[in-house]
Amino acid sequence: MSTIATNIAKVGARIREAAQASTREAESVGLLAVSKTQPAEAIREAFDAGLRDFGENYLQEALEKQADLADLPLRWHFIGPIQSNKTKAIAEHFDWVHSVDRLKIAQRLSEQRPDALGPLNICIQVNVSGEASKSGCSPEAVAALAETIATLPRLRLRGLMTIPAPTENPVEQRQAFARLRRLKETLGADLDTLSMGMSQDLEAAIAEGATWVRIGTALFGAREYGRSA
Repeated sequence: MSTIATNIAKVGARIREAAQASTREAESVGLLAVSKTQPAEAIREAFDAGLRDFGENYLQEALEKQADLADLPLRWHFIGPIQSNKTKAIAEHFDWVHSVDRLKIAQRLSEQRPDALGPLNICIQVNVSGEASKSGCSPEAVAALAETIATLPRLRLRGLMTIPAPTENPVEQRQAFARLRRLKETLGADLDTLSMGMSQDLEAAIAEGATWVRIGTALFGAREYGRSA
């Protein structure tokens, strides 16, 4: 078994154990492989080990890998900050966008999404920790943004995403994820997605209702930065 396949098995076990501890079905938690800065060969290896969903932060890098892997039935998720000049390519080449944090971006994605592809799945990114260095709308702005996004054609609002301030304290981890869960609950039953939790805190995220955990390091190892966006 390859290193990536071994890591996928280990992360899968962590997800199953965390779900069981929270009396949840393991199948209710999706594993989104964060493949930014990883070569196409690593994604192909992860596909061979059973993964289908891959998250990318850097558009140009993602487009190159999508071309290299066009023979595989992958689902692509954009999870990084979005600049206005990148929305057309994102709308055309991704199945999910987890990082919408303002109306202008949502409007452009809706306008530029090809009809033939069907609705683009959208999560609103929320800055639950109030960090100035992080993208995401404020919790107070979510309701109005969600209400407007829900009316846009060619988009399907699925739920919320967050990247809270890093901490190794499990209680603090759960508190941050609980804020996002409670926020989703105020928005109505139509939303089914909480994208939260990474390699170091997936257990806390699952305990608070995560439906996607975004895992990079635990699957692929340490990243190599320096690629262009």
